Amino acid sequence: MIEYEDIAAALQRERGDAVVVTAMTQTKFWKEASDRPELDIPTNNSMGKASSVGFGIALGAPDRKVIVQDGDGSLIMNLGSLITVAGKSPKNFYHVVFDNGVYAITGGQPIANSGAIDWPAIALGSGYKAAYSFEDTEELATELPRIMSEDGPILIRVQVKPVITTNLGVIQTWESNAVMPAQMRSVKAELAAS
Repeated sequence: MIEYEDIAAALQRERGDAVVVTAMTQTKFWKEASDRPELDIPTNNSMGKASSVGFGIALGAPDRKVIVQDGDGSLIMNLGSLITVAGKSPKNFYHVVFDNGVYAITGGQPIANSGAIDWPAIALGSGYKAAYSFEDTEELATELPRIMSEDGPILIRVQVKPVITTNLGVIQTWESNAVMPAQMRSVKAELAAS
């Protein structure tokens, strides 16, 4: 299993000027690794929607890579997004699924049938161009540069060690709903300037 911090570090090395959309637990670890917060969009108050937000950005900015950091539990809540993404097949869309088998941010409840879910097969069956699976940090770090040079949409499933806590420093309040639109305006301004 891979640690969240190691995945964030590997993605940061390959990021370039990509827009990064994060879901739930991934947000905390990405905030610590990111060197371009003006291009980051946390979707903490919309569990399951990171792939949809990233998809919209990928369509709107086809010359900019978009990296979606999704949780397995979040993606289950919006599984149809895989088919929607594949239907338009954005070449700049990279979908990283953090597979920990639990709803970590809500206390670690197990995801039903998690050990049998084959994320790469689901992505390929939905029409993604490619899909990969990693359980080893070194292999992920070695293969990621090549994968990020391929045309998407690509799904990258990473077996991650669960971090079970409801206090990850991720803001999840009604007041924090203003954060996502503000961050989206920041990303829009960055995209317009380039």
